Amino acid sequence: MRLSTSAVFCLLGLLPCDRVIDAAPPPKANVIVIFADDLGYGDLGCYGSPTIRTPHLDRMAAEGLRFTDFYSASEVCTPSRAALLTGRYPIRSGMCGNRRVLFPSSKGGLPPEEITIAEALRDQGYATAHVGKWHLGIHEGSRPLDQGFQHSFGLPYSNDMDARSDLPRGATGSPNPPQDGWNVPLIRDGKIVEQPADQTTLTKRYTKEAVQFIRQQKDGSFFLYFAHTFPHVPMFASPAFKGKSRAGIYGDAVEELDWSVGQVLDALRTEGIADRTLVVFTSDNGPWLIMGDQGGSAGLLRDGKGSTWEGGMRVPGIAWMPGRIKPSVTSQRAGTLDLLPSALAIAGAPLPDKVPLDGVDLAPLLFAAQPLVERPYFYYRGDQIFACRLGEWKAHFKTQTGYGQPQAETHDPPLLFHLGRDASEKRNVAAAHADVLAEIQQAVKLHQSTIVPGVPQLQ
Repeated sequence: MRLSTSAVFCLLGLLPCDRVIDAAPPPKANVIVIFADDLGYGDLGCYGSPTIRTPHLDRMAAEGLRFTDFYSASEVCTPSRAALLTGRYPIRSGMCGNRRVLFPSSKGGLPPEEITIAEALRDQGYATAHVGKWHLGIHEGSRPLDQGFQHSFGLPYSNDMDARSDLPRGATGSPNPPQDGWNVPLIRDGKIVEQPADQTTLTKRYTKEAVQFIRQQKDGSFFLYFAHTFPHVPMFASPAFKGKSRAGIYGDAVEELDWSVGQVLDALRTEGIADRTLVVFTSDNGPWLIMGDQGGSAGLLRDGKGSTWEGGMRVPGIAWMPGRIKPSVTSQRAGTLDLLPSALAIAGAPLPDKVPLDGVDLAPLLFAAQPLVERPYFYYRGDQIFACRLGEWKAHFKTQTGYGQPQAETHDPPLLFHLGRDASEKRNVAAAHADVLAEIQQAVKLHQSTIVPGVPQLQ
């Protein structure tokens, strides 16, 4: 038990015990998740980009734990965000389907009965805030303030929605998109404060909001979900960054995002709370390759956003907590599904009761470098399993490019790749490893037996 100074003086007889006031317990660890939009595996310096400068993220990776095999739970936006906040494959919540993501006209959203990281931590006394893109529903029950966040500031969905009717073809992927081309609103705590949002200032305004929240809550415990709008198209950057990157406007947007990460980490250092704040940086899915120069890079990984090839779902992943997480690189497979159980574990909070979770607590790996128990990972596209990874092996039951291929191709027997030897998924070795395929197929069968699909929301 930790005693206050006055309590110690009381025990020594140096102070009357009726003057002893119990010391408040120290704050629990803070949690910050920084979530990029459409950032590719190969778009950061610490992941091999030769053209985009990311010194703050590179430093974060050098000081923390960099994952080589970190995964989003979906190949597109809405389901990946639902999975991060709930620790559950999107099929369980109904946040997946043929329409792929929510649109302004969609009637559904994240169901109120789903338990988010924000709800679970709020119930433990945490201050909670969402900054940036939401894209989990605009109707009552599914909005940020309905899902455990006490404060929210950002866009309700992707920045290419609510497009002006007379926009020229290709404007979304233009290197100089019209600033007034999209009527997406900027919303603070449920009220529109600007429409259309000035997208050239979004990253800076988001960052200011995030830093202000950190400083306001520095003496307590908080959860900050910081979901950037970029580098999703249309691509914008502030005057301080526009035209400065070798990689064009895409690089400008990523370099400004890197600056933003630096501002958040600097605020934690300045306020003296870096050593009790877990910060995780990652992306919602891979790069949108059909956007050309505005589409980013998956590095040596195959394909990108929209696909269940590695480039569509393996993303950058960095965990940082000075003094708690030792600088290292790990090939242990982890992902956004693991963030809810990990956040609750470091907060000393119980897991949701009677709710099937698909993630695990990463604390043993993060803080003690202990290996994780081997578990299969399932690559969903919509409500179907297209592939499964077990150890270094990945089997594809169906394949389909992210965009442009009307129908999926079914594989019987499945394709099989050894990701350690062939991360680009070029050499199908199924014929030589029937035993591996059988083990993976059994894992899929077992997983499917646990699935009760949620009511479809993406209608």
